[in-house]
Amino acid sequence: KILLILGFLSTLAVIALIAVAVTQNKPLPKNIKYGIVLDAGSSHTNLYVYEWPAEKENDTGVVQQVEVCKVEGPGISGYAHATEKAGPSLAQCLRQAEEVIPSKQHQETPVYLGATAGMRLLSLENRSAAEKVLSSVEKTLRSAPFNFQGARIISGQEEGAYGWITINYLLGNFKQVLYQGQSGWTKLLHSLKSISETSGALDLGGASTQITFVPNEDSRESPENLLYFRLYGKDYLVYTHSFLCYGKDQALQQKLAEDLQASTSTLDNSSLLDPCFHQGYQRTIDISDLFKNPCTSAKKKQFPFRQLYIQGEGDYQKCRRNIQKLFDKTHCPYSSCSFNGIYLPPLQGDFGAFSAFYFVMNFLNLTSEQSPVALDKVTSAIESFCARPWHEVKPAYHQIKEKYLSEYCFSGAYILSLLENGYEFTEKNWQRIHFLGKIGSSDAGWTLGYMLNLTNMIPAEEPAVPPLSHGSYVGLMVLCSLVLVAVILFAWLLFHKPKCLQKGIV
Repeated sequence: KILLILGFLSTLAVIALIAVAVTQNKPLPKNIKYGIVLDAGSSHTNLYVYEWPAEKENDTGVVQQVEVCKVEGPGISGYAHATEKAGPSLAQCLRQAEEVIPSKQHQETPVYLGATAGMRLLSLENRSAAEKVLSSVEKTLRSAPFNFQGARIISGQEEGAYGWITINYLLGNFKQVLYQGQSGWTKLLHSLKSISETSGALDLGGASTQITFVPNEDSRESPENLLYFRLYGKDYLVYTHSFLCYGKDQALQQKLAEDLQASTSTLDNSSLLDPCFHQGYQRTIDISDLFKNPCTSAKKKQFPFRQLYIQGEGDYQKCRRNIQKLFDKTHCPYSSCSFNGIYLPPLQGDFGAFSAFYFVMNFLNLTSEQSPVALDKVTSAIESFCARPWHEVKPAYHQIKEKYLSEYCFSGAYILSLLENGYEFTEKNWQRIHFLGKIGSSDAGWTLGYMLNLTNMIPAEEPAVPPLSHGSYVGLMVLCSLVLVAVILFAWLLFHKPKCLQKGIV
């Protein structure tokens, strides 16, 4: 009887130990949330899928990009004359998002669309068309299986501020988390003076450009350019300004309009020599198209021709002089300004330059993870590229669309003019600009910052926890172990005592 009882107790104790250990230590279910943000830019739309754990850190979700889809066709502002097609153009990327996000979470996944400077311009030019475009987009987004949260035109300030949040989040400046395995970026992060500092953000799109950073001094000169944020338990006062019409595409339109006005007396047969295009390149544009949007409409006047015939000249220095006319530096009502009388506090810290800043400079081989290329080398590289004749450039980059390829000379010269003449970066602080495409697995841009900020409004859920508290788990394991040890010890004593004692026990 004693042997049966001992065997039963020992078996029960072993089973209890194994059961408690397995139950307590099995992997907890991952409680992942998803969100979708569509960046409806002036030239195209991108759809981003983000994920984050439901349990937030210091009231801000830990968000990362898991998918990006480029929508075919132009940006939604390009559908001004066929507004009903704007929404359906997004359908393919929405279907791709459906495949990425688990079907059981479709209905709870928020989807947002933010339209930027292209739609800001369309709204100024034709408010009715802009509203119809947004209505078409909203109809398509509502028909998707996600939780539609809104489609709206975001302000330039929002675009700049959310870009700043993205850059600093990805660089670990909010949480001091470095991306491992990214040797180049890790070196870049270590090059920052202090990981607790924030980096400025420079964003360049097709229709607008933004500059955002935390100024060194708490200036109140221009309060409309200051924003407050609270992220990861800390408050930030951020300077930001968006220059509408100073994205690279609209800047080119402005320059052409200026050149056309300045050259009307010398124009021969409606042709214009343009130093910002390669020698041998030719382009014909409609005068009505050049002056149709708010960026150039003020310069409109009557011309004796309907089309302008542009011939490339490939003269970088002359191109820079023409571009500099776009930046009005004649008046400044504040202690310091960028251009057009807009307040700009003294530049502070490192800057991450992304979107078209990165795409153009990367094409020109002027981006580096290890260390920024010196300003004089950047200038000479762009000058050399502009000097190459079109018959040499076109076949060398045959995989790039002609329109984009033909404008890299202008875009490179414009970026230098904007940074040097507009924001007054110099040889001394140029090294503090880092041209960023991706950091880790996420694209640099405003959408991640938008999603990150929005997670402040998403309630945190109770985390999945083990069935027992740590103390209960340890106590139960100790109890089961003691029972097992006692049974084993009793069995040992039983079989090793003198036979007379064993008989006595029996």
